[in-house]
Amino acid sequence: MSPSTQGFVHPEFLVETGWLAATLTDPDVVVLDCTVHLIPDSKATYTVVPGREDFERGHIAGAQFCDVQADLSDPNHKFRFMLPTAEHFAAAMGRFGIDGNTRIILYSTANVWWASRVWWMLRVFGHDNAAVLNGGWQKWSREGRPIETGPAKPRTAKNFPVREKRDLMVGRDEVLAAIGDASICTLNALQPAQHQGTGGNSYGRPGHIAGSVNLPAAHLVDPITNEFLSPGALRQKFSDVGAMDRRVITYCGGGIAASADALILTMLGHENVALYDASLTEWAADPTLPMETASAG
Repeated sequence: MSPSTQGFVHPEFLVETGWLAATLTDPDVVVLDCTVHLIPDSKATYTVVPGREDFERGHIAGAQFCDVQADLSDPNHKFRFMLPTAEHFAAAMGRFGIDGNTRIILYSTANVWWASRVWWMLRVFGHDNAAVLNGGWQKWSREGRPIETGPAKPRTAKNFPVREKRDLMVGRDEVLAAIGDASICTLNALQPAQHQGTGGNSYGRPGHIAGSVNLPAAHLVDPITNEFLSPGALRQKFSDVGAMDRRVITYCGGGIAASADALILTMLGHENVALYDASLTEWAADPTLPMETASAG
């Protein structure tokens, strides 16, 4: 256990660059670059740009590129980045050379929550032998660790088993039922201005799900190092919004940033966390679903 993970109940879900550098040649370790860029778009909220060009300019040596939208999202759903079927997910993992014994390390060159989104989906489908790289590409490259350019080197396809499908995603009905329930903390992982309805993407209507509290995923990491804050600091942040002693439903714009909050809560030992997959992409577009802004509470 490294000093940065002391205090986590589940430190195994976060790995350090030094550990990864020492295990890059291990055939049972697969590194996935999960980079995605969301480009603001006044008509469609944002345009999705997979990070393949970033990957080919430079990536962790031996890594595979994971296109989160094309590889690991439901191609038939009207919303983007929705959880795929177990069969779709397993087929993609198999193409990356991953089986039931593989240790999967996830990172991105953008925000950490693209890596945590894939980590959360792996957890949904019963694969717990996965971790997010602390500090991501930013720390890896800053330290001069081994990198490669160009497309990923192909790996031999394997069979990825879905041992179970855990009930870690919720829909609008469960979120609606949670409003006013003091035993549930509905937690918004978007930036404060978006939560308050004063700026940023609104996904249709400004503000937040009625009664929800705000802990931005961006506030979980050090803006200089890109590493997660200390376990003590993170526990305090979640305690401050009342998330440590109640069931938690995390959400954001499309179920991505919310996965970073879900990851850290799980690492802190919280055993009752779910993610609202469609998040505000669905909620804000439906005028029958209650929202609030800062002025309304």
